[in-house]
Amino acid sequence: MTIRHLLGTAALALAPAGLALAQDVPELPPCENCADSMVIMSWGGAYQNSQLKAYVEPYVAATGITVTWDESSNEAVAKLRAAQEAGNQPFDLVDVEGPDSQRACDEGLAIEIDHDEVLAPAPDGTPASEDFGESIVNECFIPQIVFSTTFGYRTDVAEWEGRTPDDLCDVFDLEAFPGRRSLQASPKKNLEWALICDGVPADEVYDVLSEPEGVERALAKLDTIRDQVIWWNAGAETPQLLADKEVVIGSTYNGRLFSVIAEQGQPVDMLWDWQVFDFDGWIVPAGLSEERMNRVMHFLRFATDTQRLADQAKYIAYGPARASSQPLVSTHAELGIEMAPHMPTNPANQVNYLVNSIDWWADNQDEVEARFQNWLAQ
Repeated sequence: MTIRHLLGTAALALAPAGLALAQDVPELPPCENCADSMVIMSWGGAYQNSQLKAYVEPYVAATGITVTWDESSNEAVAKLRAAQEAGNQPFDLVDVEGPDSQRACDEGLAIEIDHDEVLAPAPDGTPASEDFGESIVNECFIPQIVFSTTFGYRTDVAEWEGRTPDDLCDVFDLEAFPGRRSLQASPKKNLEWALICDGVPADEVYDVLSEPEGVERALAKLDTIRDQVIWWNAGAETPQLLADKEVVIGSTYNGRLFSVIAEQGQPVDMLWDWQVFDFDGWIVPAGLSEERMNRVMHFLRFATDTQRLADQAKYIAYGPARASSQPLVSTHAELGIEMAPHMPTNPANQVNYLVNSIDWWADNQDEVEARFQNWLAQ
């Protein structure tokens, strides 16, 4: 068994011999005319580790293939475009969020999938397309998890005088909750949150953003806290900033916050109000050879089955995209705590939430990103 790990464009590093497996080695059907290696693009960090433990390690143990990781999913569309232009596709499987899957699909960078043919049915025979339901956001997307972007805050801020932020708009209240904030250096989520806290009903947010002055209205609201913001690019930054007391409240992915709270024991708590739901999953790049395509399809059927997606929730607090997986969510593999209460899909955490509009961002991403980055540079 060989597992290789690629950090962006850094050199390959072999994993230590005798790497322990999280799950028993499964029995898999043979893979005919299949490549003996895969290059998987993902996000690094706790999420990639959950993929490694739940289904990549067991698959490698069962098949003996080599898996190389590339941790640049935040650049997935640009890298797939470059690969297509060069006529040389280095990636076998790419992990992306919903909007990027839509862009890749629209541009012919990813292939369309017959979900019921490629993916395993639920244990009771329910076809995959029904089991995944609305998480199949387009014909190229193979869902894995439901996650959210939300806020974590320190619970020991003396200046707050015992107050606890329980409303999204507390992020914009520098008087009641003074201190530095951290926000992603991206318009996604920030614009939606800004408009909600500027009085726009949640179900009208994307309509307002589509108006000529909608984005400017959101940026004006962000201006009210801008001098107290540290901007992040990687999901691991906010947990570290919170742990180092460089910020008192900050946004990131809920799984990253679970890690700093439950695994690291930092004095941090979750602010679930108006968490923004997203789907994350696989796309298969266009241009693979027959052998590489056969290997990818063999892997996907295993890695997205009911048990494997439930197993992933043992390592990170993201909800499995399959309905049949959700009742199988159990305890954390190392901490032994029940994971269901930490899921963004837990009813207690869904009092107010927003579903990221994949279509709106697919249509407007490039223009709005340019406007946001120009504002950020001013």
